[in-house]
Amino acid sequence: MTIPFYKYHGTGNDFVMIDNREGLLGPAFRNQVPTLCHRHFGIGADGVILIQLHRDYDFEMVYYNSDGSQSLCGNGSRCAVAFARDLKMINDKAIFLAYDGEHSAFIENDQIHLSMSNIEKVDTIAEDYFVNTGSPHYIKLVQSIQNFDVVSGGRKIRYSEAFVPNGTNVNFVELHVDENALNIRTYERGVENETMSCGTGVTAAALTAAKLGFQSPVTVHALGGDLQVSFHRDAGGSYSKIFLIGPAVKVFQGAIEL
Repeated sequence: MTIPFYKYHGTGNDFVMIDNREGLLGPAFRNQVPTLCHRHFGIGADGVILIQLHRDYDFEMVYYNSDGSQSLCGNGSRCAVAFARDLKMINDKAIFLAYDGEHSAFIENDQIHLSMSNIEKVDTIAEDYFVNTGSPHYIKLVQSIQNFDVVSGGRKIRYSEAFVPNGTNVNFVELHVDENALNIRTYERGVENETMSCGTGVTAAALTAAKLGFQSPVTVHALGGDLQVSFHRDAGGSYSKIFLIGPAVKVFQGAIEL
């Protein structure tokens, strides 16, 4: 079966996008995801996204990490909104279903504003932090992030006993208090490597920075580009009205035999 596909990226976090409105790809498709994402033997991507019809929403987004596992993907969700617009399923607003439930989004000046789920709190683990933004994220503050060994440091935490059996994503963050901004590098569970950007990780890092006194919106510098996270933080330390804001870009399209 020959399947058309589209390649999108959100600040370097790249995805194979497939229009599955006819429902041709079922649950067994998960087994083909690692091959599609392989950067030497497939198309190459951090994940695969299927856009499907849903009677209660503008569309349903089904996301697979490159190893075939599933979670929420923030940058992938922004790319899904851009893809749905290109498919003429939406105009500049959307309400859609993702792995962790309902999300809304709007497009303004080529920036995708994606609503994220409310967060009750950012947990402290010794000198580090942890927050689940639809996908679990460990936040470690570091100095000189440019020279940090993200892969070995990330794997050590991702596979530690504290996060057995499912593991966690790991984010290394350098704060710039005077600029209300931060630099981030992320080791992604499911990709099992550093990625150019991670939307749920960017969100988790920005909310952690807010816990430490940063104001909304926080600017986040990832390897693949800049994002912003806006939010409301109440007196008790919970977060609402969270938006992940950034671009989503179509790179190319093609067809592949499955």
